[in-house]
Amino acid sequence: MPRPSSPGSRLSPLAFLLVGIVAGAALLALVQGSGSKAGPAAPPATAANPLGLHKVVGLSHVIDPKIPLWPGDPKVIFKPVATFAKDGYYLRKFTIGEHSATHMNAPNSFHVGGVGINHYGPTELIKPAVVIDVRKQAGENPDYALTRQDLATWEQQYGEVPAGSVVLLDTGWSRYWHNPQRFFGFDKRGGLHFPGFDGKTTHFLLHQRHIAGVGIDTHGVDPGQDETYATNTQVLAKPRIALENLTNLDKLPPTGSVIVIGALALRNGSGSPATVFGLVP
Repeated sequence: MPRPSSPGSRLSPLAFLLVGIVAGAALLALVQGSGSKAGPAAPPATAANPLGLHKVVGLSHVIDPKIPLWPGDPKVIFKPVATFAKDGYYLRKFTIGEHSATHMNAPNSFHVGGVGINHYGPTELIKPAVVIDVRKQAGENPDYALTRQDLATWEQQYGEVPAGSVVLLDTGWSRYWHNPQRFFGFDKRGGLHFPGFDGKTTHFLLHQRHIAGVGIDTHGVDPGQDETYATNTQVLAKPRIALENLTNLDKLPPTGSVIVIGALALRNGSGSPATVFGLVP
């Protein structure tokens, strides 16, 4: 075990916090499921699955210096500051932009006077989620934006998007994560080409479905060609959820999951890299 002054003991409160968030999310999912149609029985709680969940899905990319970075954002740098040979333990410092890797945006990134990422409390980072699959459309058109018709088709099959949920858009773009040129879709003039949410569809989701936010597996909830950031600005007009650079969205069901967002409480942060889990009760 690390000695009291070592990095391991300093991280233990964070570990306890994450365990508490995951447990709370599981309870939330079970409560929500109690009033829905009967589905497969939940697995029994075991040592390997203490929360009795069908599945836990990691929705965040691993962070390293080679991840795709938004043009102009700071490079990811890891630098050792303590070693076993010299100090008896291992510790690094790191540099990363607030909107790099899998991350969550805060209102102050798009609105003067908006709150920072530290404004969000634990219960605001646990939300039911739905997943809309547009991989086919995005594969045919890298500038594809989620339409009202896409939403109507989805709702015909799965029911109305629940109020208070986060809408996750599965574009299939995470498969390009290790190819920054393809991930951003740079053209000869430096323009960006990747799919996202159409601003009009986002307006409908916010005002007619009363969603809690949006998430996507590209580097922006707005399509690469939308330089007005229509979805980010609308969603973050209030302290709602805007997640970018997610992965493994195809491993979540269209409805019934809960996401848990482990964002860093950076004071006045415009956003934060985040570890995001999907819980499937």
